[in-house]
Amino acid sequence: MQELQYIELETNPNPTAAVIWLHGLGASGHDFEPVVPELGLPDNAAVRFIFPHAPNMPVTINGGMTMPAWYDIKAMDIDRVVDTDQLMASSDAVAKLVDREIERGVKSENIVIAGFSQGGAVAYELGLSYPKRLAGIIALSTYFATAKTVKCSEANRDIPIRIYHGTFDPMVPEALGRQSVEKLQDMGFEPTYETYPMEHSVCMEEIVDIGKFLRVNVL
Repeated sequence: MQELQYIELETNPNPTAAVIWLHGLGASGHDFEPVVPELGLPDNAAVRFIFPHAPNMPVTINGGMTMPAWYDIKAMDIDRVVDTDQLMASSDAVAKLVDREIERGVKSENIVIAGFSQGGAVAYELGLSYPKRLAGIIALSTYFATAKTVKCSEANRDIPIRIYHGTFDPMVPEALGRQSVEKLQDMGFEPTYETYPMEHSVCMEEIVDIGKFLRVNVL
């Protein structure tokens, strides 16, 4: 996969923490840009937000139409038939952004991987397998596509995982969010799970909760 293009926002100069935030199918890095001012971070917080753009590729469930996607989805049944090789390639591409942040002076344990929908599936794969300690995984309205194949790193065996889901989500049913919790618990992790009365989207209460998580874990 080619090097990812991305948007970068800094809340203050010389960031000491970073959040790499992955969008969903058919969207772009611009999707979550407006969220940053709404997180309620302290005025002196120095956080670099990185919003990568997924590459364009044909997506089977959308009639083979080419669009921004982290991987192909071949079927929309409850188990989500996805192209695992493409998902892992996307995880590797995002890992290079993590490596770059470390090279720029941000400690790995101050880097959070966040993802919405498709981006959340990549966030699980990357956050659990990355060889250096990370600050956490934020999984938004998503599912754990690589639960059977992910190779968890010892460095992130107790990584904080926050899962957020809409109770009226017609695209990624809430059952998939709860299923992710169960799979993670079976693997020895202790994720937290929050729901909101919304569809396949984000809401202000959720954004506030994400801001609280960031204040505790990276600031």
